[in-house]
Order: sequence, then structure tokens, then C-alpha cells
Amino acid sequence: MSIDRRSLIKCGAAGAGVAIAASTLPALAARPRKEAPADAVGMLYDTTLCIGCKTCVVACREANGKPPDTSNSPGRLYDMPLDLNGTTKNVIKLYKDPDGAERSYMKAQCMHCIDPACVGACMLGALQKRELGIVTYKQEFCSGCRYCQMACPFNIPKFEWSSRAPLMDKCEMCVHRVVKGQQPGCTEVCPRKAIVFGKRADLLAEAKRRIAGSPKKYKGYRKGDAPRVYGETEGGGTQVLYVSHVPFEKLGLPDLGDKPVPEVAQTVQHGIYQGFVAPVALYAVLGAVIMRNKKAEGQKGKAS
Repeated sequence: MSIDRRSLIKCGAAGAGVAIAASTLPALAARPRKEAPADAVGMLYDTTLCIGCKTCVVACREANGKPPDTSNSPGRLYDMPLDLNGTTKNVIKLYKDPDGAERSYMKAQCMHCIDPACVGACMLGALQKRELGIVTYKQEFCSGCRYCQMACPFNIPKFEWSSRAPLMDKCEMCVHRVVKGQQPGCTEVCPRKAIVFGKRADLLAEAKRRIAGSPKKYKGYRKGDAPRVYGETEGGGTQVLYVSHVPFEKLGLPDLGDKPVPEVAQTVQHGIYQGFVAPVALYAVLGAVIMRNKKAEGQKGKAS
């Protein structure tokens, strides 16, 4: 069902009203830096321990009720995801240099950023940092705009292109298990403990302990850089941390600097919109129209 003329007029009137209201507000200061919650949980992935068995990929599917991705296997017989997609929340990739002298496995999943770009981009609040700092997804609020997919510097959220009622999909750190005192599916089954779960503060301390104990084994972002923990400060910090025996850039992890991705963008937006009142109000109006249309379509479907 399309948005009718009356809805558009209402949206325009509401937008004009909040724009006038916003113009009376004082300019805001730079956006404050966010910190991880005191009880923030996370994961630590150590490339020196991963053997690429992909047990974590299978466990992730089972824990989240996702079907196997057989689209890339001969005869469509095996679960062989090449990357994250609408049915794959966690994947193991292989890096090897051209001459084969250096290689590493890489586990990709949502990084659960301390200040997530996806949350900042989601106009209806479908993505939020909730329990234990985990970035979770509420499908009932999703309009399918895919702004989160475009905003994420790690290219994590994926659209369910194969579904008739598509939604976004990403790792939620098995929050449904974690709140019951269990581990995420992937960390529970790893035979080498290459990926471990715990409090972010404890994992960060453990990562630094490993580096201090074997400084020649671990690397930094680029060749020649001092060894470090990826995710400690990158993009404002993440709750999924990495230590690696090959430079992080070779694993495909972006060089983000210390500033959160939403910080610069939203500081500019705040300056333009005087507190972001106008676009937030417009999003609310548009969101109401979207929800109304969805409700009407559902009632129409029941009637037919």
C-alpha cells in the first residue's frame, strides 16, 4: 500500500512545525563520546588458535534456527557460506598471501560497537544497544530501508534477499542464550578456544596478557606496527576483540581511527538541525505511516 496524499500532507505539516521549533533551539556542542557499559560482554578471537574447522558456523545456525547456506556447494549438499548473508550470522574466512608463506583464518560477525553506526542510522529504532551492551535487532520496527547496512564500517548487517518478507540479519551474540547464563553458540563449541566469551574488560586484559607474553607472535594493524588489540579503540571501541599473527589490514578489518563512526556525522547533523529535532520528528511521522500501512496490509491479507 502506498502513502496517500493525506499522509504526505500530514508529514509535510509536521516537518514544517518541527523545523520552526528546531530553529529556536541553541546550537549543540560536539556529540559526547560513549563508553562501554560496566557489564558489557564480548568475544575475543585469537587467529593463532583458529584451525578453520567452522564448528562455530554450524553452532551459530543451530542456536539461531538458521538454515544452511548450500548455494555455493557442489550439488547444493553442504553448508558453504562464502560470506555473511541473510542466513549466515557468523563465518570463517581464509587469508593467504600470494606466495602462500603467510595465512590466517578470520572470524567475521557483528562487532557490537560501543557506539554503533547501525544504531545511529536506524530511523525507527529497530537496532539498539540493550542488555550487556549487545546490539540487538527488533524486526517489528524494521522498515527494510537498509541504512544500517550502508552505515556499518564492517559491512555486517545483511538483507534477506531470498525471503518473501525480507528483514535484516546479523549476529546478536546469542543474547537469548546469554541472558539465561549460557554462552553464545560459537564460543561454546570452539575446540581450540580461539573464540572466547566473557566480560569485555576481562577479555581486553587477557588479550594484552597474551601480547605481553608473546610479543613477537602478535602483530599490529600494518606490517611493522607494534602488536595491539583490534577493537580496543577502533571506531570508538568494539565488544568483539581480535589478536592476530598477521596484520589486521590483511584480515579485512578497516582502519577506523579512534573516533566512533556516528560521532562526526551526528555532530554535523546536530549543527545543521539544531539538536536533530526536525529529522527525528519526521522519522517518527514516516514511521507511523509505515506501521499504519503494514497494519492495513495485514488486515487486508486476513480479509482475503
